[in-house]
Amino acid sequence: MLLWAVTGKSQHLNIQPVIPIKLSEDWNLIVRTILPVAAWQSPAPGIGDHSGLSDTTQSFFFSPSVSNGGVTWGIGPALLYPTATDDSLGNKRFGAGPTFVILKQDSGWTYGVLANHIWSFASVGSGGSNVNSTFLQPFVNYTFPNSFGITLNAQATYNWITDQWSAPVSLLFSRIFKFGAQPVSFQIGPKYYVSTVTNGPRWGGVFNVTFLFPAK
Repeated sequence: MLLWAVTGKSQHLNIQPVIPIKLSEDWNLIVRTILPVAAWQSPAPGIGDHSGLSDTTQSFFFSPSVSNGGVTWGIGPALLYPTATDDSLGNKRFGAGPTFVILKQDSGWTYGVLANHIWSFASVGSGGSNVNSTFLQPFVNYTFPNSFGITLNAQATYNWITDQWSAPVSLLFSRIFKFGAQPVSFQIGPKYYVSTVTNGPRWGGVFNVTFLFPAK
């Protein structure tokens, strides 16, 4: 998945490959990587623009091969890597913690929640800041027979160090197209911050491109 978000004076491009690996007849390992690229415009005179790679988050979900009643779940570790190419775009910390996802699919509906909590445990170089944050992403989607879909989701992050929430809610409209034999989902919609950090944005927009590889 390629996710491009524009909020205020910042732009974010998330490269999010999701790779399922069959471990046995009963279990799969799903590896989800978020490789973020960010660009920040100068917020005030004398402060330069910043752009580059941010810190990478990688999640490993151990999930049963067969869903029960349309319910799919996975649980495992989430890791944070200090991959930022600019000091202002990362925390210079390795981090780790638990993550889980649970969702249900029923008659065109898909709904569930993804969550993780990450603590930092080692630093790289000087500077940076500790990490102690909780991420919650509830979502609900309905896909029509013509491959048009509507999704409502939130991506709430709570910083336990600064005691602040950042909670954008997105309403996204999607459609699946085929380019030759390759199905691709395009998704676009507005984003509103129900809660934001100090001097943070209130409105933004999201555009997603997802290359789909159905199981054979």
